[in-house]
Amino acid sequence: MIRVLLDADITGFQALLVGTLEATGWSEYKLLEFVTLSEVGLDEATSDREIWRRCQLDSMLLLTANRNRDDRDSLEQTISQENSASSLPVITISAQERLHNAVYREACIERLINTVLELSDNLGTGRLYIP
Repeated sequence: MIRVLLDADITGFQALLVGTLEATGWSEYKLLEFVTLSEVGLDEATSDREIWRRCQLDSMLLLTANRNRDDRDSLEQTISQENSASSLPVITISAQERLHNAVYREACIERLINTVLELSDNLGTGRLYIP
């Protein structure tokens, strides 16, 4: 089972994502588990760099809507500086505001499941956008 860490900007959608995983039948396969920053001992003030490093260390996929390059510890800066051929990808929701739409959420879950099933092919890609 792969843990998918929900970044601070996605945490509020945890129940909807879990519900969609269950409604589509994918939860039966126990391929992934959604976890929050607090559940892994991090808080919202943790830098993007520290979160990315923690994901790499603990073999978690990071699910986010964050695309900024605002400072030296931003997620985009971190990926460009620290990503390697064996790094887990960051999964980025293309349109976070559309997560309220069931069809869009299902498409996101399907892409996320495909990413997990083909994880070895996605190593080193840096960032993958879903759906």
